[in-house]
Amino acid sequence: MWPEPGHGSSRYRAIVLSAKFRPAVVLVVLGLLVACTTTTTGNGTGADGNTPPPSPSPAGSAAQSAAPLEFNDCSRLLDLGRVSEDRRKKLTVECARIQVPLDYARPGGTQISIALLRIHYADQPQRVGSLLVNPGGPGGSGVNLAVGLAGELSTDVLQRFDIVGFDPRGVGLSAPVKCMSTAQEDQLLSLDTDVRTTAGLRAAKQLFAGFAASCNAKYGATIGHYDTVDTARDMDRIRAALGDATMNYLGFSYGTELGAVYAHLFPKRIRVAALDGAVDPKLDDVVSQSSAQVAGFEQAFDQFAANCVTRDPCRELGDPRQAVYAIRDQAATSPIRSSDAQDPRRATASLVLLGVLQALYSRDLWPTLGTALLAARRGDAKGLLALADDYADRDESGQYSNFLDVYFTVTCNDVAADPDDATIQAMGRAWATQYPMFGLWQAAGLTQCSGWQKQRTPIPPETAASSAPILVVGNLHDPATPYAGAVNLTKELGRASLLSWNGEGHTSYLEGSTCVDRAVNAYLINKTLPTPNTTCPAR
Repeated sequence: MWPEPGHGSSRYRAIVLSAKFRPAVVLVVLGLLVACTTTTTGNGTGADGNTPPPSPSPAGSAAQSAAPLEFNDCSRLLDLGRVSEDRRKKLTVECARIQVPLDYARPGGTQISIALLRIHYADQPQRVGSLLVNPGGPGGSGVNLAVGLAGELSTDVLQRFDIVGFDPRGVGLSAPVKCMSTAQEDQLLSLDTDVRTTAGLRAAKQLFAGFAASCNAKYGATIGHYDTVDTARDMDRIRAALGDATMNYLGFSYGTELGAVYAHLFPKRIRVAALDGAVDPKLDDVVSQSSAQVAGFEQAFDQFAANCVTRDPCRELGDPRQAVYAIRDQAATSPIRSSDAQDPRRATASLVLLGVLQALYSRDLWPTLGTALLAARRGDAKGLLALADDYADRDESGQYSNFLDVYFTVTCNDVAADPDDATIQAMGRAWATQYPMFGLWQAAGLTQCSGWQKQRTPIPPETAASSAPILVVGNLHDPATPYAGAVNLTKELGRASLLSWNGEGHTSYLEGSTCVDRAVNAYLINKTLPTPNTTCPAR
């Protein structure tokens, strides 16, 4: 396997973290979509592949004044169906765009357009400012997240903050990066290969090198400017354009990395930053990061399995782990059909595991997974394919968003060095034994930056000792961003407090824990940190 999302994500993602609240998809009309894909050019070269690599620039170079944003009502373009009727009457939904430099070393050159969505609550007697939000990925849409949060956040938070979501550079409506065709993405997601063999390693590398070649052919050197550091600088432009003297930020999964990098670059501009589902700053190479993640998902499956054997109809699987092995192995030799007459695909072993993986992001999906596995054992992969499609952001017509394109682009631009062939094959051998469900599949993801361009912008040390106190939230059983990451990020930042939750799935805030929600709300509103060593109980 390869990606991580970003319900999200981690620094060197090999399992794609799905973005928080991604199921609450924003429905954008075609006219807005077209309008949002334009790139404007200043005195520099256009964003068509000929911009030279950037020269180093000071971290604070983005700290310039920004023209006030012009927001326009766009509520008619959005699906607010998950927001209660009473609350909907009090919400104003507005959209805007901000121009930012493609290359911050050349601020007067090529500009790209970043899409913003602001949700304003009518009754704000004690308004604090804007709350900028990010769902993870990289590749998750902050515009979508803002809509999801409109129905989930407490009234106390909405009365203090305008919720502002942005699609980071390259994502969705913000100068989107799209390198893969539908056929290429289908091939990538269906990939079954054993990197322990020379042929298997070659196949994985060729597939990802094809992605890199497509990006290079379409975007040239400009593709190197879609990275976490430049996105953090975009965030400061957004803050200034919103008229906020300091930043209020809520980030999930990979969004914690964005928040930590922002705090490092602009420590004096933090009012509050709540970072939930922390990417581990100590795991600074692709191998250690991927190893931690795959271990987390193996443990998460064991949690699912322990629950499965206690309830109907899931208990009919018998041993859930052995059931998945049998389905995976069958799919490897004879991919499994779907009962959906409109879907000619068959589930390969990779798609089976992707469906299982998706369900481990949230306990709420466990019943769905049990039902899908029972059906797959009877020869119907419809349920597992639906879970895999949710993960990959594939719609009913078979088209993909650019989630994975951005994921691989930012991931490869953020990493300083790639593992060599010997290391990849050694990990394949070790993980096949250590992590028998996901390990060998995950090892193929270590090739994800094969053929990628050499211009990289590695993540800086995530230190921010001079910032206002930051709140890090960690789930003790988070598979995608294991709990150790929250502990390590708290220490690395230098002025941060850790809130823990004894829960399941990915991230903690708004996942069913009143204890977590109250603590995060108190921090966002009043800057009140929880008592040290606070661990919230399971729901």
